[in-house]
Amino acid sequence: MSIDVLMPALSPTMEEGTLAKWHVKKGDVVKSGDVIAEIETDKATMEVEAVDEGVVEDVLVPEGTEGVKVNTPIARLVGEGEAAAPASPVPSPLAGEGGPAEQGRMRGLADSAEKPVIEVAAGGAQPLIRPLSERPPSPSRGEGSDGRIFASPLARRIAQQKGLDLSALKGSGPHGRIIKADVESATPGAARPAPAAAGGTTTAATAPRQVLSLAQMGIPDGSYDLIPLDGMRKTVARRLTESFRDVPHFPLTLDLEIDALLAGRVKINALLERQGVKVSVNDLVIKAAAIALRQVPEANASYTPEGIALHHHADIAMAVALDGGLITPIIRAAETKGLAQIATEAKDLAARARARKLKPEEFQGGTFSISNLGMYGIKAFSSIINEPQGAILSVGAGEQRPVVKNGQLAVATVMTVTMTCDHRVVDGAVGARWLAAFKALVEEPLGLIL
Repeated sequence: MSIDVLMPALSPTMEEGTLAKWHVKKGDVVKSGDVIAEIETDKATMEVEAVDEGVVEDVLVPEGTEGVKVNTPIARLVGEGEAAAPASPVPSPLAGEGGPAEQGRMRGLADSAEKPVIEVAAGGAQPLIRPLSERPPSPSRGEGSDGRIFASPLARRIAQQKGLDLSALKGSGPHGRIIKADVESATPGAARPAPAAAGGTTTAATAPRQVLSLAQMGIPDGSYDLIPLDGMRKTVARRLTESFRDVPHFPLTLDLEIDALLAGRVKINALLERQGVKVSVNDLVIKAAAIALRQVPEANASYTPEGIALHHHADIAMAVALDGGLITPIIRAAETKGLAQIATEAKDLAARARARKLKPEEFQGGTFSISNLGMYGIKAFSSIINEPQGAILSVGAGEQRPVVKNGQLAVATVMTVTMTCDHRVVDGAVGARWLAAFKALVEEPLGLIL
C-alpha cells in the first residue's frame, strides 16, 4: 500500500515553503525518524523526519521547488517487499476521491508542526486524513466539538510531567492546537491567556492597494536588475504593510546619557572575562527594557478583540538583519535573567538566525521588540510595530553631544531612543512612564543588577 508524504506545517503561520533539499531518492529505504528533506520557510531552514517506514516509491516534488503548499504530497512510500504502484497523478488527500485510503504523515523537528488528523469516513469507510484547509477550525482552547483537546503528543507528555490541565491552556498552534511552547511556558493552576487577535475578512476598504509594475511607471525593461522575492522578503513586506496600515501608532522620542552605562559595561566585562562572556550595549538595553516592562506592566501588553492581554513575562524580541530580510529571535523572560545569560543567549540566537537555523518557538511570540541601528551610525529612527506586540523600541547611536548640566555647558555621550506605540494598548501616558523607567535604568545601571 502506497503512503503519501505530505508537506508539513513547520510553524503555526506556515502556508507554504520551499523544498530545499532531498536526503533520499527513489528506491531508498526510510525508517521512522530518518531525516529525509530540508524545508525552507520564510524564517528558517528545518530538517524533516519521516514518520512512516518504507521504500521511496517516487519523489513528487523536486528539490528547489518554491511555494509548495502545506499538505501537498511531496513523496510516496511503499512498504518494504511490496511492489511499486504504477505511476499516477498526485492523489487527492481524501479517501474515496481517487487517492489512497490512508495518507502518510511528516513532522518537523520543531514541535509546532501541525499533524493531519485521522478521522473515520461516513458509512464505515477506511480512515482518511483531512488536510488543514478542509478541517473546521477548533475553538480557541484547542477543543473539538466533542470536547476532545487537540494537543501534540510532546505537549501532552510535558503537561503530564508538570501536572498541567490542558483544558485550561490556549493553544498557539494551527487551529488552536496546544504545542510544546504552550505547556513549557505555563504553570500549574495558571489561567488561560487571552486569545490573540483574529484576522478579519479582507474587504475592498481594507485590501492592500495594487502595486504598480516598473513598466507601468514608465521605467523600461533592461534598465535595472531584478532580484526575485524569496519567502522571507514576501512575509516581511506583507506583515509590515498590514501593521503600518492597521495599527494606530505614534512615536515617543527621548535622549539618554549613557556614560555611566558604558563605564559599567567595562567593569562587567572585566568580571566576566574568565567566563569568556562579553556583554554588549544591546544586551544592557535588553535587560533595562525588561526591567522597565516589569515596573510598568501596562506597556507589556497586546490588543485583542476580547481585551488587553497583559503578559506575565518580558519576552524581548531583538531584530537581526539577514540577507534578504529580518528576523526577531526572542530572549524569553528577560527580566529574570542576568546579563551574562542574556549576552550568551543573544549571541547564540543571532548566529543561528543568520544561518536560518532557528526553531519557530525561538522567533515567534515575543511581547516587546528592540531594533538597534546604532552600530550603523544612525542617530534616531522609528520602527514599525511587530504585531501583536504593543510597542517597539528603536535605538540609535551613542555619540558625544553638548548638554547643559547645572546651568553649565558640558559634553556627554547621548543615545536617542524612539518608542513606537500601539495607541489601542499603550497610550501616551503609559509610554512616557515606561520611557522614564527605562531612562532611569540606563543612566544609573546599578538598577540592572539589583
